[in-house]
This record gives sequence, C-alpha cells and structure tokens, in this order.
Amino acid sequence: MKRTTIKGPDGKRISVVIGPDVDLDKEVVLLANGERLTNALVDQIVEEMHASQAGRPSLTAPGTRSPEIKARVPQQTKNRLDQVAAKRGTTASVIIREALDAYLKTA
Repeated sequence: MKRTTIKGPDGKRISVVIGPDVDLDKEVVLLANGERLTNALVDQIVEEMHASQAGRPSLTAPGTRSPEIKARVPQQTKNRLDQVAAKRGTTASVIIREALDAYLKTA
C-alpha cells in the first residue's frame, strides 16, 4: 500500500492510503446502495466530478485563472477582517479586493 497526500473536501491537504488496483471486471465491488461498481460507472462518476469541480468563476476572464496575492498580517487584523466579513455576509476575499481597488484608485 502507498501513502499519498491529496486535497480534502475542505481544501486542506490530507494523507490517504492507496490500496492495490482493483479489476472491476473480475472483482465485485458494491456501492452503499447495493449497485455494482463497474468501469463504466467509474467513468461516469469521474466525468460528473470533473463537471462539478469547475471552481469559482474567474475574476479575469472566462476560462482564465485569476492570479492570487498573498500577504501576512497580524492575527488581530485577520480576526477583525473575519468579523467584518461575517457581519457583512461576505468573504474576506471580497473585502480585500474592494479595499485594494479603492486604494489603487487613489495611489
């Protein structure tokens, strides 16, 4: 068995163990609902996952990945940002973009 790291549902990296390959034509694997897992069903599941994992819309242009900017801040600044975002019902990213755009207009 092999241990590897993948991105979990919450976006954090998690460690998982990958077992041996399974030949679904020879081995019977049942899903929780009792349905047999086949190669065709695996292909369908993978296709559906790719379609649903489109991610957030680009802020630059459709089909283009928006660049990220990272900065370190004191914990109290991060806490205050999170409080304001929660109060406004938005995200820290939205507030940071608005603040940066406002600053750059006057720079």
